[in-house]
Amino acid sequence: MSDDARARAYREARERWSRALAAARVPPRPKPGLYAGGYDPPDLYGPDDLDAVDFDPLRDLGLPGEPPYTRGTQPHMYRAKPWTMRQYAGFGTADESNARFHYLLAHGQTGLSVAFDLPTQMGRDSDSPQARGEVGRVGVAIDSIDDMRRLLRGLPLDSVSTSMTINATAAILLCLYIAVAEEQGIARTALRGTIQNDILKEYIARGTYIYPPGPSLRLVSDLFAFCQHEVAKWNTISISGYHMREAGCDAIQEVAFTLANGIEYVSTAVASGLDVDAFAGQLSFFFNGHNNFLEEVAKFRAARKVWSSIMRDRFGAKTARAKALRFHCQTAGMTLTAQQPLNNIVRVALQALAAVYGGAQSLHTNSFDEALGLPTEEAVAIALRTQQIIAHESGARDIVDPLAGSYAVESLTRGIEVGARAYIARIDEMGGMVRAIEQGFVQREIQATAYAYQVDVEQKRRVVVGVNEFVSDSPKVPILKIDPRVEADQVERVRHLRQSRDAALHARALQRLDKAAQSQDNLVPLILEAVRARATVGEISDVLRGRWGEYVPPLSI
Repeated sequence: MSDDARARAYREARERWSRALAAARVPPRPKPGLYAGGYDPPDLYGPDDLDAVDFDPLRDLGLPGEPPYTRGTQPHMYRAKPWTMRQYAGFGTADESNARFHYLLAHGQTGLSVAFDLPTQMGRDSDSPQARGEVGRVGVAIDSIDDMRRLLRGLPLDSVSTSMTINATAAILLCLYIAVAEEQGIARTALRGTIQNDILKEYIARGTYIYPPGPSLRLVSDLFAFCQHEVAKWNTISISGYHMREAGCDAIQEVAFTLANGIEYVSTAVASGLDVDAFAGQLSFFFNGHNNFLEEVAKFRAARKVWSSIMRDRFGAKTARAKALRFHCQTAGMTLTAQQPLNNIVRVALQALAAVYGGAQSLHTNSFDEALGLPTEEAVAIALRTQQIIAHESGARDIVDPLAGSYAVESLTRGIEVGARAYIARIDEMGGMVRAIEQGFVQREIQATAYAYQVDVEQKRRVVVGVNEFVSDSPKVPILKIDPRVEADQVERVRHLRQSRDAALHARALQRLDKAAQSQDNLVPLILEAVRARATVGEISDVLRGRWGEYVPPLSI
């Protein structure tokens, strides 16, 4: 058949299909959400003929483990071993969180993931007036090296990788981790893990920033430089789209804004004199696993493809590791419902399978009760078992990139790529991500999409099972509650620390840090010295506050 005859036959088939859909009164496909900036997103579900967009499998897909990494970062993906099962945990005191880590490891978890309370994230000690009522509530309270010792007691730090979700105070918490590991006789060169250290998304969506963007980016770059030689197995940043998706953005925006943040971090590091091929291999990413199964698979594939080209074309990266986007995925907290909470087990399983089919390097599955409170041990066990069933019973590990070549998946992948590149181009025109954040552009885009989503739910254009359709009484489930004595006990520990430490050693360490903050010296070795002198997270943060001030966000409507 000639090319013309083939094209004519295809057009006729498309027309027959369209008439059949019309006759059956099939509703139109959902259009992506509202875009405040006037950007009209592509139709993610078309075209059905990939030849119409010059789709080339070798160019656009490549092979697994090779640029542009659309099909995954490893040639074998999970056939050799599954992804890292890294359940996020942390609450109350360091002792309680340590017990939960031991419980998870005993049940087959393969990586640790630490949640910190808000005072720790914001650089406030537990006895600070600003910390009142928040100590140990949404994560573990870590004020000093004494707390970190208790958190890590008995954990195999030389054989397990640890992720720490911390941003403004990331350098301090990593220094505490290094100091405790070395006290246990474990060299820093042997430590494996990830520090989130993604401050830009805090200005956009999450709010746990301390300093203005300039000095915050300096801390990020200092950590890159320090870990490049001192903690070479550690991922120095987890560039996070997760929290922007939780705030309401869609799949295209999640990819675009995450990679735009990544561009800003790499640009800052290169401008400070770092070699992109030397540090970029320690970058990692953190994405949300949402409900639309095929769209999520495509999102992860598109993100890898776009980032590979950014690193090659914009930054001149040459090594395979510097060009490969590796990511952790957490299932979507905002999709969990307090109504009929057991339904969340099904949501999480679908989201987790999308992450696996999309090629995640590590995965956290949410617990079914998290819309009600911190997860109970039973709920955590079910969440972990969900990953284990996918890994060992579903066959998902048997085929590398099992959905490759699907018209739907490849079309979705291309649509997300096109949309993300258009957003990144617009942010470039504005002068980069910091300028876009300062002007409130990114925040407005997310707010508009979140609003459109909520209107769809309220008008039942989008069904949420158990919330706006199929409503029934919700079963009672146990809820984990934090003992109010946790805060009083933690405050007492901080006060005892201040009375028992070497005051002169502590004062000298903070003075040296203050002096370095006025220069261009790398601050991480000075922070490490300070935590060893038993300076607290709040005291170290206050030294830097005194030099850099605090960030005040612009009004964005």
